[in-house]
Amino acid sequence: QVQLVESGGGLVQAGGSLRLSCAGSRSISRINNIRWYRQAPGKQRELVASITEGGTTNYVDSVKGRFTISRENVKNTAYLQMNSLKPEDTAVYYCNADRALRLGTWYLDVWGQGTQVTVSS
Repeated sequence: QVQLVESGGGLVQAGGSLRLSCAGSRSISRINNIRWYRQAPGKQRELVASITEGGTTNYVDSVKGRFTISRENVKNTAYLQMNSLKPEDTAVYYCNADRALRLGTWYLDVWGQGTQVTVSS
């Protein structure tokens, strides 16, 4: 089964920090570009950060300087370190891989199930 599994969400006060993890299932041997999205109630899904397999990163302006995306290719795992959290960061956070390699087959557009982040004021 090709899937990503997010973890690390929770409830935190404004100004606090959380670290999200996104791990490929055991059968995945390689992941190309990884993206973190978020979706708040009543809003469209928003791209928050991305990282290429080589480590090039990009961020939406609203999180620059507060969030850091990283990855460990050998573990097929990505992270989103979120500092100085604000109530407007409250959302379900999803990770996405544009391509994931499993048993010699590339799978496109692989998603996780999401993890809830709630920031209280």
